[in-house]
Amino acid sequence: MKSCYLLPLLAAAAAFSVSCVHQTQVAQANAPASVPMSTWDRQVRNAVDAGDGDRELRLLRERVAAEPDNIQVRLELARAYRERGYHEVALEISRLAVARFPQSGDAQLALVRELRDVNRRSEAIAGLEGFLKAHPDSGAAYYSWLGILRDESGLWPLGEPAHRKALEITPAVDYLHNNLGYNLLMQNKNEEAAREFTEALKLNPGSPMARNNLGLALAHSNATREAVANWQATSDPASAHNNLAAVWIEKGNYSEARRELDTALGYNRALPAAIRNLELVARLDAKPATLQPLEATRWQRFRTGFRKLFVGPLDDSRTEAPKSASAH
Repeated sequence: MKSCYLLPLLAAAAAFSVSCVHQTQVAQANAPASVPMSTWDRQVRNAVDAGDGDRELRLLRERVAAEPDNIQVRLELARAYRERGYHEVALEISRLAVARFPQSGDAQLALVRELRDVNRRSEAIAGLEGFLKAHPDSGAAYYSWLGILRDESGLWPLGEPAHRKALEITPAVDYLHNNLGYNLLMQNKNEEAAREFTEALKLNPGSPMARNNLGLALAHSNATREAVANWQATSDPASAHNNLAAVWIEKGNYSEARRELDTALGYNRALPAAIRNLELVARLDAKPATLQPLEATRWQRFRTGFRKLFVGPLDDSRTEAPKSASAH
């Protein structure tokens, strides 16, 4: 299942971390030792080279040197390196900012984002927990991030109180209700989750994230008609029935999934998602991926009745093949 969060702050695309390997070599007589450059050293060297030719980076580095107590400039420098792909360098800049300014919430959140980007969530959780212990009156965003990090680590029961704390601080924010709802959904607390998604939609009726999640919660609560109606509020009938089919596939109920896919493809024969789901079901239950024949639409039935009423029956003799000369 795809992650369905609305993050309180913009997050960069995830990237994997590369470990540094240190090697030692014995020097040969009359020859200097050749020590390979580690991944970290190489990235730093590349980052410095890039910064020398990058006006924005050069100016930010100069400002950090001139204004060592300016936290925001340090964080801007980390962001600039991250955006250019130097995640390890951005991480170290953020670490240094937290070490120099341990009371700064902005520096702590920046470090949390950098650690998350390089898939070091355990370290991010530990650091944020320590910060919140020392600063329990921090804003909702800090507890929201803690909930998200715990959720992404599979710690759903531990994520729930963090999301609830964020809502306790700021109750009228739709993404916070959505995040708590998603946490509850992952714990199979479907009815509670549906209430949170409904609240999110009251605050932001146009939220596609909350709308989709509410449909999932309803479907998992076996309120399938309500789920389809919910999805149809912002999409078409074919997509709504395909969404329900996806839920049935997840539950392993392939017969119900096929029934919903037949309905979806009856509305839209060319819906790519429904076609892919039908192929998936065929692989899972080892039965052919057959499409049901199309029924005549209401317009087709009306047109046929209109023609019979005002034009008369078709003259089938006009459509017969011409007879051969030898038939006489």
